[in-house]
Amino acid sequence: MGKIRIAIVGVGNCASSLVQGIQHYRDKDANEAFGLMHWDIEGYKPSDIQVAIAFDIDKRKIGKDVSEAIFAEPNNTTVFCKDVPQSDVKVQMGRILDGFSEHMRDYADKYTFALADAPEPGENEVVSELKKSGAEILLNYLPVGSEDATRFYAKCALKANVAFINCMPVFIASDPTWAQRFKDSNVPIIGDDIKAQLGATITHRMLTDLFRKRGVTLERTYQLNTGGNTDFLNMLNRSRLVSKKTSKTEAVQSVAESRLEDENIHIGPSDYVAWQKDNKVCFIRMEGKLFGGVPMNLELRLSVEDSPNSAGVAIDAIRCAKLALDRGEGGVLYPPSAYFMKHPPVQYTDDEAYRMTEAFIAGRWERNIHDTSAIVSEPRFSRNNEDDS
Repeated sequence: MGKIRIAIVGVGNCASSLVQGIQHYRDKDANEAFGLMHWDIEGYKPSDIQVAIAFDIDKRKIGKDVSEAIFAEPNNTTVFCKDVPQSDVKVQMGRILDGFSEHMRDYADKYTFALADAPEPGENEVVSELKKSGAEILLNYLPVGSEDATRFYAKCALKANVAFINCMPVFIASDPTWAQRFKDSNVPIIGDDIKAQLGATITHRMLTDLFRKRGVTLERTYQLNTGGNTDFLNMLNRSRLVSKKTSKTEAVQSVAESRLEDENIHIGPSDYVAWQKDNKVCFIRMEGKLFGGVPMNLELRLSVEDSPNSAGVAIDAIRCAKLALDRGEGGVLYPPSAYFMKHPPVQYTDDEAYRMTEAFIAGRWERNIHDTSAIVSEPRFSRNNEDDS
């Protein structure tokens, strides 16, 4: 199989873990592929992914080789692969727009932002650079709240005919207008808001689904998260959290037996704790009633390294987007979006999304025949195998 050339917008902790991971698995085989959901996706291995171009707006990263920039401050994720070779790809200045929060400019912490004063590229320049690099897929790793900046790069991806993986909670794939634009251009898109390999949202969803399947009435729940990376620092600006809270809340509401009233569900970032660095600590509480109306409650504490948790999913999303490109399929990729993302156009339980994604990988998924109406209707997959039903 050929290489998969990717573009990265935002060379932060998530990009660092992804690039480290590509190198980490390079000399491994299937028997050593610990930590991956898929070692091989229709012939594509993790090592087939190459960074073709990268954009950022922090002056400590611009002009550096990607192999160096991923370890530059304010990145503070775990270094699990030190020997990342030179990529011969220099990080370029990106478009700022709302890609950073003003309160981070002078925050008294070494992990804060150092905004570059380099000239910003226009739309035509970004499109030209994407084409020149040979990038096939663009990953959006912009900070939470980067609504205008995300739309800017989504538009650039369309113009450059580059697949788009929207890892952030700005609604592109789940917006019918944007979804139609990608369909009309026959450009694949997976989104929105990446779901960690085993993080707060996937755990909360599975427990909520378990309550439903076991006949336990869920009455109220919360999910509180703390962390010390720039994502949590950025989210101290609560005005940037509207789409993030919507994304995380709907991910849980969608698998509940019945929708909870707003006052009975709270899901979202809680605070920035600098010394936690890229470690994310999640507290989940769920209260409900068992047989006979007898009350019960569940409390869980989960501690994970945030960015590797994301990269473990991104590495599969990239390869699924490549399959769509190989097959000439554009528009929203419903199965990978449902399995890999918190806020896909159509929500399924994670078990259903898993089966659908396996069918998609094997080439047994049939695209829904509808256009924008597919956003609110259920896609279907083939009946060639009873396991797919």
